[in-house]
Amino acid sequence: MKNSVTAQHDSKAGKSIRDGGAISYSISESTLGLVLAAQSERGLCCVMMGEERDVLRAELQKRFPRAVLSEKDSGAEAGAAGVVDMIESPGGDPKVTIDMGGTEFQQKVWRALLEIPPGTTSTYAEIATRIGTPNAVRAVGTACGANLIAVVIPCHRVVSSSGRLSGYRWGIERKQTLLEREASKSSTDGQEVIND
Repeated sequence: MKNSVTAQHDSKAGKSIRDGGAISYSISESTLGLVLAAQSERGLCCVMMGEERDVLRAELQKRFPRAVLSEKDSGAEAGAAGVVDMIESPGGDPKVTIDMGGTEFQQKVWRALLEIPPGTTSTYAEIATRIGTPNAVRAVGTACGANLIAVVIPCHRVVSSSGRLSGYRWGIERKQTLLEREASKSSTDGQEVIND
């Protein structure tokens, strides 16, 4: 099942977070560590994973140095809870609006990632071909690394041409766990479970 993610790019939707707009954020616990979810007026703009709250806060400020940050807004808390649900029970159909940012090329890559169904993977080369730039395999990898919205924009579903797991900002162990959970969920979808 594909995620129902809507990307916002409306320049009239409020002051850009890159130019001093407001960001609210919340930090929640998950089995993969802490999850920081940040929300602008336009939608979810950043999801990060880590082990220390202060490090996550500092990284958020570094990524959006002009933004005005506030913690524990109800919208951000709902966003964090939704991301934790995606981590713990993948394969649902979350209704998420994201404030994607990025360059035109990065947006093309990230939109292609949104098309990869949970429980499956795609290679960097396949993504490059899908967006019409088959020679831009490395650039696709760089765009995946620049993704600010972990899990929601599923860069963890991209693997090397050999099928080997590689290059995940939040750690290969987290990437493997996410893929295993998604594969497990997709293999049991539609199956009736009977407990004797």
